Amino acid sequence: MIKAEPKTILSFIATYFDLIRDLFDTQSNEAIIRKETLMVILDKHRKDIKPQLIEYKVIRPVNDDFELRDVYYKLIEFVLFEFRPMLPEEIEKFGNSISELFRKIKEGITGEKNILLERLASLSAEIKLFSDSVEKNSIRLLSETRDLKANVNRIDYKEKIVKASFWIQYYITPLNTILDVNHSESISNKLLDISEYANQRQLNFDDEAIRKSFQKLYYLLRQTNDDLLKQSKLLTNELLPLIERIRTENLILTGWIEFLKNPYKISPPKLLRTDTGKPFSTKIYLNTKEYFEQFILAEEAVIEEEADRLKRWIFQKGHYKKKLIEKLPVEDFFDWCGEELKGETNEITTEKIFALTGLLFEEDLEISFSDKSETIRIKTATSILNVPKLKVKRNGVS
Repeated sequence: MIKAEPKTILSFIATYFDLIRDLFDTQSNEAIIRKETLMVILDKHRKDIKPQLIEYKVIRPVNDDFELRDVYYKLIEFVLFEFRPMLPEEIEKFGNSISELFRKIKEGITGEKNILLERLASLSAEIKLFSDSVEKNSIRLLSETRDLKANVNRIDYKEKIVKASFWIQYYITPLNTILDVNHSESISNKLLDISEYANQRQLNFDDEAIRKSFQKLYYLLRQTNDDLLKQSKLLTNELLPLIERIRTENLILTGWIEFLKNPYKISPPKLLRTDTGKPFSTKIYLNTKEYFEQFILAEEAVIEEEADRLKRWIFQKGHYKKKLIEKLPVEDFFDWCGEELKGETNEITTEKIFALTGLLFEEDLEISFSDKSETIRIKTATSILNVPKLKVKRNGVS
């Protein structure tokens, strides 16, 4: 148990952050903090804080040596964004734990309530850890790739090719498979199945607490899906093209440098080739002859005049509104529509009826239904419409 106040511990970390960072770097490089190294770091910063480091449980003994406790190591790692790249095999373990928890949730869906709630909480925690691990890996891989592209460490071309191939083979390509939702064995595909199941259960589960847990799980999976899609795009659109470019460019440069070291070892290929171009095709004579020959044997053509097309009916709102106002009050609106269309075009279509219906929404017209909810039938060219009997009068005028 830690006796110090939480604020005291946080203040201690902030005050001696540079010293703790040196401990973090040492453990990152050597996997442990030797007791001799600890003393060197304390002397370097001229701080004798070993008792506080142990009392606040920042470090713990490992035989005669020490190591940062996992919670502090991850805190410094997160603050510095210096994540260790995880092998895809390490990330795959989340797939097994997520699948197993999902299987137990489905099997125990009608079992003990508290056990089901615990499993749902554990599944959510595993999904969050998986998403965080993928994000950390993407950040580290992108950092490593950009450093390789910029050649921060001034390594030669051959080593750059080896490193680029290494990142692709062991990290980027396997991670891309894990995130491929179309791959039947990928973790992203499993999360899609869980999301569909959670969506169903959040809508039709009797117990409110369990239903809310499924709802939280569903929304978590929706966010996780967006995050994983972002990481997948980062891999396919930025990381892979960048590192493939490194590998390709360096292969070309390496070959060119080797050639310049001994240019007479082999005969170089001709880099330039002379050629004579013409503004027209060499086959223009035959093409022209063929074009004109097609008209010599042409058959007699007959041109038929097209029959007169039916005049297209256009709904003129102003015209029909004027006619309707002249007839006000109208006891049956749709009967009036039929009479108007018969008088003008001698043809009633569903399209024309629907067009005239737009007059009902004019603000200066008042529409009322029949007290008896009467309906009438209107026969159009293609169908029979059963419509209500509507009375139309001027708005505000009886």
